[in-house]
Amino acid sequence: MPHPSAVPHAGTTAPPSYVHGAHDVPLIGVTIGQFLTDIAARHHGNEALVVPHQQVRWSYAELDARVTRLAANLLALGLRAGDRVGIWSQNCAEWVLVQFATARAGLVLVNINPAYRRSELEYVLAKVQCAALIVAPSFKASDYLAIVNAVLPELVRSPPGQLRAQALPHLRHVIRLGAERTPGMHNFDDLLALPGAAQQAALAAVAATLQFDDAVNIQFTSGTTGAPKGATLTHHNILNNGFFVGEAMRLTACDRLCIPVPLYHCFGMVLGNLACVTHGATMVFSGESFEPAAVLATVQAERCTGLHGVPTMFIGMLDHPDFSTYDLSTLRTGIMAGSPCPAEVMGRVIARMHLTEITIAYGMTETSPVSFQSSVDDPVHLRVSTIGRVHPHLEVKIVDGDGRIVPRGVKGELLTRGYSVMLGYWGDDEQTRATIDAARWLHTGDLAVLDEHGFASIVGRAKDMVIRGGENIYPREIEEFLYRHPKVQDVQCVGVPDAKYGEELCACIIVRPGMTASEDEIRAFCQDQIARYKIPRYIRFVPAFPMTVTGKIQKYLLRQQVATDLGLAQD
Repeated sequence: MPHPSAVPHAGTTAPPSYVHGAHDVPLIGVTIGQFLTDIAARHHGNEALVVPHQQVRWSYAELDARVTRLAANLLALGLRAGDRVGIWSQNCAEWVLVQFATARAGLVLVNINPAYRRSELEYVLAKVQCAALIVAPSFKASDYLAIVNAVLPELVRSPPGQLRAQALPHLRHVIRLGAERTPGMHNFDDLLALPGAAQQAALAAVAATLQFDDAVNIQFTSGTTGAPKGATLTHHNILNNGFFVGEAMRLTACDRLCIPVPLYHCFGMVLGNLACVTHGATMVFSGESFEPAAVLATVQAERCTGLHGVPTMFIGMLDHPDFSTYDLSTLRTGIMAGSPCPAEVMGRVIARMHLTEITIAYGMTETSPVSFQSSVDDPVHLRVSTIGRVHPHLEVKIVDGDGRIVPRGVKGELLTRGYSVMLGYWGDDEQTRATIDAARWLHTGDLAVLDEHGFASIVGRAKDMVIRGGENIYPREIEEFLYRHPKVQDVQCVGVPDAKYGEELCACIIVRPGMTASEDEIRAFCQDQIARYKIPRYIRFVPAFPMTVTGKIQKYLLRQQVATDLGLAQD
């Protein structure tokens, strides 16, 4: 039975909920490596990358030269075009070099979430059959080298490049960042040496064969079926999306964008790095991860004109006790995305941080990622209440439960089609077909409304995804993990309201007959196995779940019950 809001469209004269981002600026038709070469020729003396904590300040000419060296030396290891190269690291200058060098060498970069733990790392490396892994020594409380050695016990006895691991037979190379050396691993700095003429010729030969529709990046998204899925993106996907994101912000070579969001995510590497590079602008990193004072200090010291972040980041900066002591007068634009933006926060950001031209963006990894974005001159109330209008060269339609386009103003699922749609999920044709239909429409799972002027609003989710401070958590993935606990008979995870993060995860557990379990026991089971942000903030032991008469679990009722029990229910 169709949703009641979809019924009135029979016989109505309202225009359909379909928009096409017709645009007079054409799509870019080259690979990322070639584009960087062209941009470096035009803006060679302009600062490309500034990372104060690493004493890095590279011009576009210097960035391009380092990228070429790394690309040639990666191929010299024996890697071949199409091989997958994982990177497991916090934000740093090396991350940027790897992003562009893998693209230039025809390799496929696999972004690994810095918050991942052993089981997640092992899964993604095996899923896409990585041939190489570039890894930072550690980050925050995670000893990456120890985790890698636990997954690859053969590594310590293997000469660099000759790994033969039982658990990951395709993995040949582990490359560590930093100045120290580790048994079995290449050192990253060695790969920045000037390659010989033969290596340079080999790189040029590979680059000449690359096409912009080739895969260049795999980003893992948590999956409703349990395991993360590898969204496979092309040069064409992310280069053009980064360009048009920058266009919406009106970036120029004079802009300096502070990027405190993680590079492993599309927000950092596309909306940040590629938006800058496609306009000759400067990428500025305030630190390895977000820290409010470091961002504020970097914006002031580097005279940044742009700043990205999720709402919780902006709140953290605004509420910092020394906020008023920083000079943010150079700021103009940026993007707030990742979760719904509260109107009060947007008002403070515009008034107190000088971000009068800040924009809102909406998308998903599978669409490279942005499909809607507000304009710098859209009225503030529309920048808060909507996700803006469709991006250039993309199509969007809103459909009912039967797949029919609904009229403007009527709720339905948002579908998008165009250059930004991923190739598919790596090694998962079934999930790809479930997400991208025969006409190449990608089904987002988000419920949206399109108004008469083309502005869209997200009004709900067809999926059970929980958005915690900009991080997407799919309850099914956490449920599948918790099912491994010997005392868990059944488990359902739901999102509950949270003032700081928007939502927090709650695991509702039915314990096996005759057994008892504690919250600490469940959390200890999760520790070091799944990313910290995925560990449920709340754990409730329940005798049963609310069910329909046909035996389906009513998650919305469970969510309401838990929120009420925890005193988190919203009016």
